[in-house]
Amino acid sequence: MQPTNTDKIDSDLTSNSLRGQLLLAMPGMQDPRFVHAVAFICEHSADGTMGVVINAPSKVTWKQVFSQLELDDISLRGDEPILVGGPVAQEQGFVLHGRGMQFASTSEVSEDISLTASKDIIESLAAGRGPDDVLLALGYAGWGPGQLEEEIADNAWLTLPASAEILFATPWEKRWQAAAARHGIDLSGIGTQSGHA
Repeated sequence: MQPTNTDKIDSDLTSNSLRGQLLLAMPGMQDPRFVHAVAFICEHSADGTMGVVINAPSKVTWKQVFSQLELDDISLRGDEPILVGGPVAQEQGFVLHGRGMQFASTSEVSEDISLTASKDIIESLAAGRGPDDVLLALGYAGWGPGQLEEEIADNAWLTLPASAEILFATPWEKRWQAAAARHGIDLSGIGTQSGHA
């Protein structure tokens, strides 16, 4: 028996194929926590998915984080906002950064983006030692086994290749539209109704 196209789609979505991708909330997103959200997928497997929202600023600044950790700040980042990475584990910091520097918990997510969740990267940043391309988020977005695949099938999310330019060189308030525009997609032209024809 030949596999159908649907079988291929299912197997693609249940492999690690979404790791290192962006999730863009579609205009019809029903969950108020994710309206216009852009999430960077750090892990995707049959056990579930973990991502960090990269365009939701918190009221917390880098300066406050450095102060809470009793670190002298020579980073010149002080007044920049920390992002809300998602509704799970909001007391935990997750640093997305360009590859090249390794810390205690660094894992390479894609060719040019790494994730670190250990304090040593915060100490390095406070001391002005880099990495240069960096964003810090508190918390993450998590999906159980098959949950994200269902949401994608229901047109809640659009998946797109990620780029360091979107994460690190694009202002947070422009990331949703910029990520889509980079791939020739006009989100204003997409209806808010989910479902299939």
